[in-house]
Amino acid sequence: MELRLLRYFVAVAEERHFGRAAARLHMTQPPLSRAIRQLENDLGLVLLHRSATGVELTDAGEALYTEAGTLLEHAGQARARVVAAGAATLTVGTLGDDGDTGARLAAAFRERHPRAPIRFRQADFTDPTAGLRGGLADVAITRTPFDDSGIGTHVLRCDPVGAVLRENDPLAGRDSIRLADLESRPWFQLPEGVDPAWRAYWNGLRDPGARPAGMVVRTVSECVQAVVWNGVTGIAPRTHPLPAGLCWVRLADMPPSPLVVAWATARRDPLIRSFVRTAVRAYSPA
Repeated sequence: MELRLLRYFVAVAEERHFGRAAARLHMTQPPLSRAIRQLENDLGLVLLHRSATGVELTDAGEALYTEAGTLLEHAGQARARVVAAGAATLTVGTLGDDGDTGARLAAAFRERHPRAPIRFRQADFTDPTAGLRGGLADVAITRTPFDDSGIGTHVLRCDPVGAVLRENDPLAGRDSIRLADLESRPWFQLPEGVDPAWRAYWNGLRDPGARPAGMVVRTVSECVQAVVWNGVTGIAPRTHPLPAGLCWVRLADMPPSPLVVAWATARRDPLIRSFVRTAVRAYSPA
């Protein structure tokens, strides 16, 4: 049975008159009469006794009226839940490293979901999953490597990695350098307890303690300031914006940094899947 026909029937049953029901439904009487006839034909039952003064429900009509109210109520609740799900806020986790949740991705996602509220949550280096692991984000634009158990990832692009140096550094004028060129320099440190794979990568592929220890940093800004003020060695993807007085020199033997869209594999939210698909398309080469 069509919900539309049930709504028409309920109006007629409650008004006990086709003319008043038609006015209530903002339609004319002939199509309403045809719709009720269609419903009766579909069921193979007479639902109404028609007379010049109005209509009366048959026993079958009374039964349908009771059931129709419940069905329409459930349909309304289901619709409300779907609308609420469609309007749910999507929390996107980032590391705030270089604006990689940029205009192209935003425009593409807004085109598909113009009314979906989006909230961004900037994590620090202690959580490379950008909030996914703790349930603080629905989806993330972040970087690997990290422990990806329970987390799906799709590589959007791979960025070359280089050393962040002061412009007056002896190595600053080179086209590229190697990790060995930085061996004796103090190296910024990530906090204790950080994902081991993540920590080793940003320690220049070395275990913690294998290099001279510099300042402990938790954010991109702290990394930059450690170089500016203390001359600590930092490494970063080429996409990082740098302030005046600093430069980036490619590390020839450092593997590139994969930028990924990530999500919790246990989640089945359609909005999350749509964000992932949109991100993959937005970062695909033109």
